[in-house]
Amino acid sequence: MPIGNTQVAGYAFLAALYEDGYYPDRALDKGRAVLLALCERIEAERPADLGALYRLTHAATEEFNALEEDFEEAGSEIETVAREEIAGDFRFVARAYGFPDADVEELIAPREW
Repeated sequence: MPIGNTQVAGYAFLAALYEDGYYPDRALDKGRAVLLALCERIEAERPADLGALYRLTHAATEEFNALEEDFEEAGSEIETVAREEIAGDFRFVARAYGFPDADVEELIAPREW
């Protein structure tokens, strides 16, 4: 399903991490796919409130948790810089879909990174 939100469709997810050789492109590609799938779910389910949005973002965060092995296998990890970039992209998604008051820490509450 193509992304209908033009703001999201033109956005470069995880851009700063792709520019840094420390982060493996293979793992970043998977992370980008998680974020795009989150956007697709938001467009399909159209969450009516923050609680519904948080349920979707928590599921996506758990998918990011599973990527830690991919980073470690490449001699990398989801550390401070990556955490901030990923959290910023979750914040962008929330705002792009009409949730400017979403709390970024709640968006990614189940994170293990």
